[in-house]
Amino acid sequence: MPGKRTRIVVADDHELFLAGLVALLEKEPDLEIVAKAKDGREALRAAREREPDLVITDLEMPGLNGIEATRRITSELPRVKVLCVSMYAESHFVEAAFEAGALGYLLKDCALDELVRAIHVVTAGRTYISPSVAGTVVDVLRENRPRVDSSAFAVLTDREREVLQLLAEGRTTREIASELYMSPKTVATHREHLMAKLRIRSIAGLTKYAILHGLTSSQPDYTPES
Repeated sequence: MPGKRTRIVVADDHELFLAGLVALLEKEPDLEIVAKAKDGREALRAAREREPDLVITDLEMPGLNGIEATRRITSELPRVKVLCVSMYAESHFVEAAFEAGALGYLLKDCALDELVRAIHVVTAGRTYISPSVAGTVVDVLRENRPRVDSSAFAVLTDREREVLQLLAEGRTTREIASELYMSPKTVATHREHLMAKLRIRSIAGLTKYAILHGLTSSQPDYTPES
């Protein structure tokens, strides 16, 4: 009798990478792809609906990034494990992923056998961190002085990061209000708090901050509201 297959949701906003990753994993006899997602909200919805064993997610995705999606998935569905796959090797991204509840972190250029090994480790409830990024984390831990984390994941609240990402992606106040189920006035208040907390005076400045800290990957397609 064949063993139980690991049920997986895969999330990435790059269509070619997503399709390639799914195609590779579907060749593994003990793995089953039950859903694909193009952003964090789709990943969260798929996790709720399909209740997989594992969610493999990119960090940088529109609407809701991978770290916020990880935080919600692991909070709402503690049985579901999360493995983050990213192009970022910097320690604050790795730490933010684990703080959000992920059990594994890999770089996108890893070999297939390492990805499969990480899947097995994480679904068993153990932690996996790619050797490619482990060194940077160890270097931080070896420092003898307290480290002050100034990344967006430490400075801002979950809701502030969510509003900031959408602002940086060029969404209007009304669009953000509709997507996040809040009033336009509340969105405007969050925007004011973001500017005050970060000492940034414009939406363009907020957009640059969001890109620098990995909340979004590119400039908006149109000029954001001032």
